[in-house]
Amino acid sequence: MNTMMLRMLPLGLLVPGWCASPAMAQDTPPTQLSFNASLASDYRYRGNSQSRLRPALQGGADLVHNPSGLYVGAWLSGIRWIADAGGESRTEMDVYAGKRGTVGRFSYDAGVLAYVYPSSALATNPNTREVYVQGGYGPVTVKYSHAYSNLFGTPDSKHSGYLDLGASFPLRGGLVLNLHAGRQRVNGHGALSYNDYRAGLTKTIGPASVSLSVVGTDTGSYTGPGGRNLGKTGLVLTATTTF
Repeated sequence: MNTMMLRMLPLGLLVPGWCASPAMAQDTPPTQLSFNASLASDYRYRGNSQSRLRPALQGGADLVHNPSGLYVGAWLSGIRWIADAGGESRTEMDVYAGKRGTVGRFSYDAGVLAYVYPSSALATNPNTREVYVQGGYGPVTVKYSHAYSNLFGTPDSKHSGYLDLGASFPLRGGLVLNLHAGRQRVNGHGALSYNDYRAGLTKTIGPASVSLSVVGTDTGSYTGPGGRNLGKTGLVLTATTTF
């Protein structure tokens, strides 16, 4: 579940290595392959920790066809929530494909995304498949993701949806202010639906993009060992390099 941060950041944010626009210089090659690697103090996805409030190593690859805006990619991260739920997998793998572009001053991005947890051994398969569509204008983006499978191991939750509002503003000193608010609707399980938020700063330092964010949710329903609230408000530090 990349906060593709985001990669993805997030799509547009959400996945590491994704570009914001298909616009390119004349000497840009038609097809580009890039790789990314990240170290996060906590892997938060839609506000909730996937790594039990502990650090996570992450990385991925993206292949983009610039003239058409088509792309495919994969991304991996260490996780702990499957093991905490009684399963075995400690790895999340995201596989995605889509198309992005611009129409006048508006940008768009649409595609499919599969979250895969190898050998999870949970009672309900946590593997999740979503379709998404994102629109942008200036610094603001709106994205909607719709699950056409059960949502991360929640029984009878097909057709759940996530609404994502984001904005990025350049500041002095090479800093960028990133803002996000989201709403996760869990179909058939209203008590599990919640809101999440993120506010942070990003700066390029040498070969890395470094971000520090305040992240949290409005619920305590998602807990780890010892009853710890995995959606509690906290600081997340992430360093990402793309090559």
